[in-house]
Amino acid sequence: MSIGETLAEARRQAGLTVTQVSQQTRIRESMIRAIEQSDFSSCGGDFYARGHIRSIAGVAGTDPAPLIREYDEEHGPPGTISAADIFEPSTPIKIREPKPFPLGKVAAVVLVAAAGFGIYRFVADKPAKAPANQVVEIRPSVTVTPSVKPTQKAKDKSAYPPGEAIIRLTATKDCWVGITDNSGKQLYNGVIQAGKSMTWSEKQQVSVRIGNPDGAKLTVDGKNETRSSVSPVTVVVNPASTPLVATTTGAPVAAAAAASPTP
Repeated sequence: MSIGETLAEARRQAGLTVTQVSQQTRIRESMIRAIEQSDFSSCGGDFYARGHIRSIAGVAGTDPAPLIREYDEEHGPPGTISAADIFEPSTPIKIREPKPFPLGKVAAVVLVAAAGFGIYRFVADKPAKAPANQVVEIRPSVTVTPSVKPTQKAKDKSAYPPGEAIIRLTATKDCWVGITDNSGKQLYNGVIQAGKSMTWSEKQQVSVRIGNPDGAKLTVDGKNETRSSVSPVTVVVNPASTPLVATTTGAPVAAAAAASPTP
């Protein structure tokens, strides 16, 4: 029985396929099939053929020693192999040496570069001629006038539109306030606590009655109108007048006296 037949029989007795042997030995399946047919030409030499026989026999569970002796009898005993012989390619690789660049071509390249540089300098140094009919474009100057921002006074005026009174009361003490219109209708009646403020916007004449003017600050369109210390005090505001009229009195107004409760 040949070496290949012995290895194939051992593999079959071990219940292994060629693929399984290839996975365990890292040998290609085609090479294993060739070895099982006693064809060692694809192994790459006697050194590798002996190694493949040992690997396949070890996986198949058979003794590789008699198979190696049989291989040596058929192909000759192993000789001394150096590491250089193992890794040296069978076909020497020819390395082409670079050819020297011809001196004639170098001289031609230098001459062309020098001629190009001379032409560039000649064109760059030559003064440019002005055109015969040169048109000068004159653009008119544009003066930008900065926009005038409204002053703070103008802004304050816009906050109080004509024909309307902005009444604001700020209480420094608890203060009773009653507001009635010109017909005697009560628009507001209540106590404003200290530290609180209230604002009314009226387009008709109203009477603002304050129980304790010392504990309140009343402004009409931003102007202070509590100038009397008499208690109670009444401020009559007429938005229709130009300029706006606010009259402060210490005596009760007739309309206010008729409709407002005593504080």
